[in-house]
Amino acid sequence: MSEALDKLASYIGEVHGDLISLSEIKYGELTVTTSADKLIALLRFLRDDAKCGFINLIDICGVDWPQRPDRFDVVYHLLSPKNNHRIRIKVPTGEEQPVPSACAVYPGADWFEREAWDMYGILFTGHPDLRRILTDYGFEGHPLRKDFPTTGFVEVRYDDAAKRVVYEPVELKQEFRNFDFLSPWEGTDYVLPGDEKAAK
Repeated sequence: MSEALDKLASYIGEVHGDLISLSEIKYGELTVTTSADKLIALLRFLRDDAKCGFINLIDICGVDWPQRPDRFDVVYHLLSPKNNHRIRIKVPTGEEQPVPSACAVYPGADWFEREAWDMYGILFTGHPDLRRILTDYGFEGHPLRKDFPTTGFVEVRYDDAAKRVVYEPVELKQEFRNFDFLSPWEGTDYVLPGDEKAAK
């Protein structure tokens, strides 16, 4: 399989090396890095070229790297059923830099891009209906960003008295409790209840 992927990488580099900036084989798949302005041309080539034949879009997802200037990677996974090959395409982008929508090449990209927008805040230009898909329309922030608080900003519950869903600020009931994470088998700094009997 590695030999076939090496041939595929060489072929893509020879025919359209101008569309890729990096090519490597990782985790049993060919990984190609490109820029946002070359993405659509690369996707069309990979779909339409007879030797590539990547007609199936499997997934589009985001990856958050908060320490990088281009904070996000938009990652596309494609499948060629005819050649039994998979390819991963990475596009680095920033918080304010949009990525062109792949809906014109792969219509199935619609919901994947909406999910990436909802979870990470990645913008896609030319998308027919870029709005939230997993969170509520009034939701603040993007929950898969690494700087998003694990508790969130608000909690949602149904209020039986008001007969509606209400949003309230998150209130952590247990934040001031003291938890003892020491194992009784390793010994503690204090006498556990019942241990005083063992000394007698």
